[in-house]
Amino acid sequence: MTEPIRRPKRKNPVLRTRQPVLPPWPRSRVALGLTAVAADGRFALQVCTDCRAVQYPPREACHNCLSSSLAWRDQSGDGELISQTLLQHSHDLFFRERLPWRLGMVVLDCGPTVVVHLHGDVPPPPARVRVGARLDKAGMAVLVGFPEKDVANMADDKQLREMTCDPKFRKVLVTDGKSPVGQALVRGLAAAGADLIWVGYSEPWKRTAGFDELKSLPQVTLLPLDITDGRAVKELAGEIGGKVDILINNVELHRTSGIASRYGTDVARAEMETNYLGLLRLAQEFGPVMRARGADGQSSAVAWVNLLSIFALSNFPAHGTFSASKAAAYSLAQCLRAEMRPAGVRVINVFPGPIDDEWNQLLPPPKLAPAALANAVLAALRDGVEDIYPGDVAQEWIARFRENHKVLERELAVG
Repeated sequence: MTEPIRRPKRKNPVLRTRQPVLPPWPRSRVALGLTAVAADGRFALQVCTDCRAVQYPPREACHNCLSSSLAWRDQSGDGELISQTLLQHSHDLFFRERLPWRLGMVVLDCGPTVVVHLHGDVPPPPARVRVGARLDKAGMAVLVGFPEKDVANMADDKQLREMTCDPKFRKVLVTDGKSPVGQALVRGLAAAGADLIWVGYSEPWKRTAGFDELKSLPQVTLLPLDITDGRAVKELAGEIGGKVDILINNVELHRTSGIASRYGTDVARAEMETNYLGLLRLAQEFGPVMRARGADGQSSAVAWVNLLSIFALSNFPAHGTFSASKAAAYSLAQCLRAEMRPAGVRVINVFPGPIDDEWNQLLPPPKLAPAALANAVLAALRDGVEDIYPGDVAQEWIARFRENHKVLERELAVG
């Protein structure tokens, strides 16, 4: 049974911070297909469309009929553990610091035999297991063998914690505590065991329902933060930047306007100032120190979460300038992900559909409740995924986008 982790001791300021190292990360182009599905929280393998043979490892041609027609299909991951080993020695720097490391061989019910990282609660072979794909510290897909049924303290497994961003005993910055989404995030993080939650707020003169109640949570510290003010961001980073393990940027400015519906550039400029340049300011001030803490013990810097929008993928004309600002933020988030990867800090992009808030009042249901969005973010942290699409609208939108983005563009243009 996995032992629950304990709150880490206060760090000795004299000791040098361990430098981040990554597990072996080179992959072929075809093998990156497994990483792509793992980034969405799925386990999929190649299936030959001619003979239906399931493939592993990823390859260019079917091992059975040599057809090049291979498609990625979701799999259950059920299988039989037939052998295991405990790695006690390694020449790789990443694994040398984390030994011993448990590995196993599993025969999947769908056919292939795979080598997996074994969760500590998987019994010795022979045993039934569930295999899932996770992203390792390098952001590449690896296979993990889980017990057939969930057990207590499952997320506390030492090997699994290296691949996920569970907020338990970690310090989190939520950049906007006045919005309904921000408040739901703070309450969810507190329930998930976050050690300390800094909650940013701007416009202190504005009274917002529910904000004052956050003070009653023992983990919460309220801090003034205006991400449109470069000096304010710099000062906050100087105060707490070296302690933040997870940063959740949920500040956004949302106005319902397209190009012709509102004259001038003031609204579009304000949206870009907050949604795009605000993210840039945070990345410039908090990014370097979080990269430096990518291997800082049990509760190192692990994740950066960006609240984007499904409108970032294809412009929604009724919210045209907002969509454009989120598209710019999405592009910047991809740059941030590339720069954070060498430290093993995961960048998670959240693409919700319309949220049930004041700026989406005229949109018909279904709309996403703030609590549901917060739960989706917490699940993404626990699973260590990169991109999530919460809500029915976002799920349908991304499916249509992947099928044919030009068709989706036309559908949105005609309403």
